[in-house]
Amino acid sequence: MEKSFVCIACPMGCALRVWEEAGEIRVSGNTCKRGLEYGRQEFSAPMRTVTSSVRVEGRKHGLCSVKTDAAVPKEKVPQVLSAVYGLCVQAPVRVGDVLLENVADTGANLVATRNVDKA
Repeated sequence: MEKSFVCIACPMGCALRVWEEAGEIRVSGNTCKRGLEYGRQEFSAPMRTVTSSVRVEGRKHGLCSVKTDAAVPKEKVPQVLSAVYGLCVQAPVRVGDVLLENVADTGANLVATRNVDKA
């Protein structure tokens, strides 16, 4: 089986070709070591950092940007987003606050990426 990806590990955006040969994952098209690592990871177990917004009570414009503090398995992204969309927190919120621990049983926490003061 062979897969093709556009590498997102650096700004170059290399076109990667990834396949398995003799039990080893092979990558071509990368121009840096990060592309090699990204291609292997994406081929064997794709991971994503999830970014979104959560509702904030006690604030006129009640949204706060958030992200997972670690990449999560790609197949778990819908469960992570479902947990995020169901979450509502109280103002004030500070950058780095953990708003949800171990989101969707991924081991990653959902953290605030923006300060939100009370109204």
